[in-house]
Amino acid sequence: MIVREKRRRPLPWNERRRSSIHKWVIPFIALEWLGEWIAFALSNWIFVEVLEYLGSFSVLVAVIFYFSESGDRIKQRHYQAWQVINTAQGKGGSGGRIEALQELNEDKIPLVGVDVSSAFLQGIHLHNANLLRSNLSSADLRNSDIDNCNFTLANLNSANFRGAHLDHANFAQADLRNADLNGSGLVAADFTGAVLDDADLRSADLANIQWQHLKSISRANIAAVKNAPPGFVEWAMKNGAVDQPDADQ
Repeated sequence: MIVREKRRRPLPWNERRRSSIHKWVIPFIALEWLGEWIAFALSNWIFVEVLEYLGSFSVLVAVIFYFSESGDRIKQRHYQAWQVINTAQGKGGSGGRIEALQELNEDKIPLVGVDVSSAFLQGIHLHNANLLRSNLSSADLRNSDIDNCNFTLANLNSANFRGAHLDHANFAQADLRNADLNGSGLVAADFTGAVLDDADLRSADLANIQWQHLKSISRANIAAVKNAPPGFVEWAMKNGAVDQPDADQ
C-alpha cells in the first residue's frame, strides 16, 4: 500500500531567508527552499501518485512473467547442458561435462545412452543417475560419488572407477572389461549378467554384492577384496580370476 503524506506549504522566501545568520549560507538555504517547493507541488499532483501505482504494478507483472516463463528457462538450461555433452563427445578432458551432467541429474533428467567415453569426470557427483546403455568406456571417474546409479547394459570398458563410491549401483549386463575398480565401494551392487574380465577389483568393498549370475570374471584381479560374500572368492578363482596384490609392479 502506498501511503502519501500531505506536505506543509513552505515559508515565503523572505521569512526563510531571515532564518540565516551568515550570508554565505544563503545559497544553500535557497536550494533547499526550492526543493521544498518542488516537493510540495509534486505531493499535490495526482499524476505522481498514479505513476507510483503503475511502478508497483509493473513489478507485479514482472514477477508473474518471471514465474510463468520458468519452465522455458529450465528447458533452455537443459538444452545447453546437452549441447555441451554432445559437442565434446569422444574427446578427452572435461569440457564442462561434469557440471552439465550434474545439472541434468539434479533436475532428474535421465542420462540414458549418454556418450562420455574418454572424458575426464574425476570427482563427479551423480547420485541415483539413470545411465542405462550409456558409454563411459575409458572415462576417468576416480573418486566419484555415483552410488545408486543404473548402469544396465552400459559400456564401461576400461573405465577408471578407482576409489569411487558405487554402492547399490546396478551393473546388470554391463561391460566392465578392464575396468579399474581398485579401492572402490561396491556395497550391494548388482552384477547380474555383467562381464568383469580383466577388471581390477583389488581392495574393493564387495559387501552384499549380487554376484551369483555374473557372466564372466576371467583374469579379474580380486586381491585383498573386502567383505566378499560367502563363496564369491572361491567361485571367482575357479572361473579364471587371479589374486595378484602387486599387479601394478
